[in-house]
Amino acid sequence: PTEAGERDEHEPERQAGRAAARRPPARDNGGAVRDTLAQLQELTKSVESCQSEVSEVKRDMVAIKHELDTVQQVKEEIEELREYVDRLGEQSHRRKLRLLEQGLTFFLSYAILAAVLGMLQFGYNTGVINAPEVNIENFMKDVYKSRYGEDIQDDSVKLLYSLAVSIFAIGGIIRKSISSSFIEKYFIRKGGLLLNSLLGIVGAVLMGCTKLVQLYEFLFLGRFIIGVNCGLNTSLVPMYISEIAPLNLRGGLGTVNQLAVTVGLLLSQVLGIEQILGTDEGWPVLLGLAVCPPILQLMLLPWCPESPRYLLITKQWEEEARHALRRLRASNQVEEDIEEMRAEERAQQAEATISMMELICSPTLRSPLIIGVVMQLSQQLSGINAVFYYSTLLFISSGLSDESAKFATIGIGAIMVGMTLVSIPLMDRMGRRTLHLYGLGGMFIFSIFITISFLIKEMIDWMSYLSVVSVLSFVVFFAVGPGSIPWMITAELFSQGPRPAAMSIAVLINWMANFLVGIGFPTMKNSLENYTFLPFSVFLAVFWIFTYKKVPETKNKTFEEILALFRHGNGRGSLRDSRLYGSMLNCVNALEQRMPPAERAALMVAEEKPHPDSSASERSSRELVPASSS
Repeated sequence: PTEAGERDEHEPERQAGRAAARRPPARDNGGAVRDTLAQLQELTKSVESCQSEVSEVKRDMVAIKHELDTVQQVKEEIEELREYVDRLGEQSHRRKLRLLEQGLTFFLSYAILAAVLGMLQFGYNTGVINAPEVNIENFMKDVYKSRYGEDIQDDSVKLLYSLAVSIFAIGGIIRKSISSSFIEKYFIRKGGLLLNSLLGIVGAVLMGCTKLVQLYEFLFLGRFIIGVNCGLNTSLVPMYISEIAPLNLRGGLGTVNQLAVTVGLLLSQVLGIEQILGTDEGWPVLLGLAVCPPILQLMLLPWCPESPRYLLITKQWEEEARHALRRLRASNQVEEDIEEMRAEERAQQAEATISMMELICSPTLRSPLIIGVVMQLSQQLSGINAVFYYSTLLFISSGLSDESAKFATIGIGAIMVGMTLVSIPLMDRMGRRTLHLYGLGGMFIFSIFITISFLIKEMIDWMSYLSVVSVLSFVVFFAVGPGSIPWMITAELFSQGPRPAAMSIAVLINWMANFLVGIGFPTMKNSLENYTFLPFSVFLAVFWIFTYKKVPETKNKTFEEILALFRHGNGRGSLRDSRLYGSMLNCVNALEQRMPPAERAALMVAEEKPHPDSSASERSSRELVPASSS
């Protein structure tokens, strides 16, 4: 018991010793506390940093939300604009359909008849010099002998006759110095035609008095003045008809120009045969009958309506334009025509009436100008004027008698009239480009046949008939395409501003080529003999390739659609997009008209400023479009 009691007394001391042994030193406990405090401070700083980052993220999210709201508003505005553009496109399409439903009226027919008398004058004076060639040469010989007391050499007579033929084209070339700067700019279309008729009367009177005064210089001067008259007609008449014709009839009515030319050509050939006026006494009357078309024009034109497109766009006389349209369309519903002209006016507001030099230097208009010039060259350098001026000589060279050659020449005129009538409904059915390709291709083939027939005519008796058939077929294909299409398509390729200058350049080139063929063909025939038509064959092949590669189709297209075609991208590849692009152009113009003047001016200033970050903006716009569509 005593030992147990002693153990109990010492037990608390032993437990206290063991607890003291287990307790860490006082210094070690203080260090742990400091470490814990440091960790707590670092954790507090991390929490504060996270809180600031969360605040920044919240601000960014608010900004993103605002941007998303803005994007949503932009998407809604884009959708509204799309709907508005669609409505404008539908309205434009319906307006065009209504334009395509317009028909031929009395006053439209009357105006076209009065205008194309100028083209009949052109055709008559082109062919009238052909049949009386021998009579005119005999007259020149007689005058020369009575004047100088000696006979003139045959080569000199041929040269004088070639001058009488080609000075007609020189008149057409010289008149270009006054047409664009004076007649077409300061005279209305109808007024220019009326003034031009006076020139035609003067020239015809001079030619008719040639034998009376025994001066072949009167013949040269009269042919020169008639050339000026016909040069103006070839510019003013197609322009006037293209501006008064409805959209769906523009092609067919444009062919009426060529029909009038062929009728005049046929009339001169028929009257020029020996049984009528193709005699030594009758040829001055034959030439003097050229006074009839301008006299008829002076009687008919004052009652014709003026070109409404010229009145509205050039003169800004809207009420006069509406009055002219009501007469031409025989209806009070002319809003579609007015709107179509307004669309053209808006499309060319940035381009004022420009001169020929400005047109040549314009990069935008260079492509249609080249097309217009080449189309004119394809008409004249095809060899057709060699046929018109010297067909009687060609037929005699192929083996026909003098009388048979003159009747074959009449066949040329009759075929021209018949095929032109056939081509009128085809013009708006098949298209300008297609008919021009057919015409050039057929002329190329039969020009080869003409050369072959000339080469073997002495070996085979009936080959002279092949020559006649080849020449007549050559004329058939000319009437199908190159006869009328170059005049029509040149007027269709340009809007109101550059159209007068473009027509002036085109007609200048046409008449220069006309002169070269008229003055050079006799020399070329003497040099090449049976290969006379071979250079024309080469030209026809080149023109066919150019037409196939470069010339667009203008059938049933408004002027702003044709303009949009060249702005959007030249060539036939962009042709299928021209209607859509033209509609877009109309819509953009309409949107600009709805903008306040201040915003419109700011937009014009912004468009003139360069945008170095345009590529970035294009990328962002491409990103926005899929987003908006989604």
